[in-house]
Amino acid sequence: MPHRPAWAPDDVEIERPSAARMYDFYLGGSHNFEADRELARLAVSHWPDLPLVMRANRAFLRRAVRYLVEQGVTQFLDLGSGIPTVGNVHEEAAAANPSCRVVYVDVDPVAVAHSRLLLQGVPGAAVVHADARDIDSVLSAAQTRTLLDLSKPVAVMMVALLHFVPDADDPVDLVARYREAMAPGSYLAVSHATVDGVGELMRDHERIYQRSATPIYARTRAQVQALFDGFELVEPGVVFLPLWRPDPEEPPVEQPERFSGYAAVGRILPASGTQEATRER
Repeated sequence: MPHRPAWAPDDVEIERPSAARMYDFYLGGSHNFEADRELARLAVSHWPDLPLVMRANRAFLRRAVRYLVEQGVTQFLDLGSGIPTVGNVHEEAAAANPSCRVVYVDVDPVAVAHSRLLLQGVPGAAVVHADARDIDSVLSAAQTRTLLDLSKPVAVMMVALLHFVPDADDPVDLVARYREAMAPGSYLAVSHATVDGVGELMRDHERIYQRSATPIYARTRAQVQALFDGFELVEPGVVFLPLWRPDPEEPPVEQPERFSGYAAVGRILPASGTQEATRER
């Protein structure tokens, strides 16, 4: 019988790996179980760059949050937020504008339990235990209704989320339903695993994740771009993770396809003001 840490919720299957806890392991966290570590080590043995990819994904999230605050966004809905680690959305947002409000959403009980601990005494931030595919539960949750005013612009973060949504659940439609609930001037930030540039390496990765509770479904650039139907893509569009608005002090990245993930941010055009709607961002 595997050892159950004192911090683990009673209803968590510690014998079955979870993508959220594997991600925590890749980033050097400690809120994971032996089953998560075992499968994560197997994945890294097949793909040594994997921890680097995960760090690049996290760096994109931080850059995207800073960009969005610069555009005047003060409300964030972070779907599939995962286990708290350094550089959470509320930390990055509050550093730029203390009035920012953040609602985290995750289906993993460990991620939710640790988010609740982290957010105790933090004004303007809360967590919802829900599946991001259950939009009604996400948007009707007391935390969401209390902290977010969806009649005003909001940033919906789907960072490393949609590649866990199978085609059968129609990720394009899922994004569209969130878009319908977002006010003009709102933003969508996405990062997504891809087969482009890595080919069989990613297919092997998908096969490994089939052993977890959260299989992965990598997609092409065209498929990722299709998620932004109804949004105006912010420059530079859909690009490999380290190429999305890199910090000026960062050195140029060689072989960005090594990072096997796309990143993009899109904006819902305001209902009025053609000049404002098309202004270069």
